[in-house]
Amino acid sequence: MVFSSNPLSLSVPEPAFESWLRDSGYLEILDERTSDLHRLTSATTAAAASDHRNSTTASTNSATPIANGFFRSVFSYLATILSLFTLNPFAKLTADDFSGETPSWTLGFIGFCDSYSFPSSPSQARLRVHENVKRYARNYASLFILFFACSLYQMPLALVGLISSLALWDLFRFCAERWGLDQYPVTQQSLVRIAQCATAIILFCFNVQMALFCALGVSYAGMLLHASFRKLTPAKQPTRGRGK
Repeated sequence: MVFSSNPLSLSVPEPAFESWLRDSGYLEILDERTSDLHRLTSATTAAAASDHRNSTTASTNSATPIANGFFRSVFSYLATILSLFTLNPFAKLTADDFSGETPSWTLGFIGFCDSYSFPSSPSQARLRVHENVKRYARNYASLFILFFACSLYQMPLALVGLISSLALWDLFRFCAERWGLDQYPVTQQSLVRIAQCATAIILFCFNVQMALFCALGVSYAGMLLHASFRKLTPAKQPTRGRGK
């Protein structure tokens, strides 16, 4: 060891530090300042390109910095979008995030037009995704259930397969209670394995996995886009007092 440990040093766990940042409102301030800095940098770059274009006499030379700046911004946006599919949005999600109340769908989840902006960098997109997934976990879960129900509506055969598998397990539970299979654990485990195989065959033959895959794909893509474009706003809006 190059450095000796200091017994008086204060070490704060990362979850506790993030909780303090969240409760203090620093995450919202960091997201807002990052967007303002990117906007200021973009304006400065555009002004510099405009000055360079005005000062250049040849048309070919003046079009070069504009094209370079355009392609640079396009590649930057593409890199930010692609970085969303390389991170794990559920890395900081805990079971406690599903135990609270569901945020408001209008003001909290959807917001207004100014509640969205393109992330200026992959780091800002990562910050937004991790925080918004924690905040709107119950909303995203409700949307997944809605998408899965729509998938089953579009695929009636999958709906029949899902209902059949549920009916099979309900029949197994009824027979187990009627015949007292809990007194014969070996027989009970054998019947459970047979019921599991029959359920897998039913789900596969009725294409229930396709409905589940479609619902997962649409909900996952929608969650990533919403969580990355949604600005971080205070969870509890401060109440304004009446002026006298």
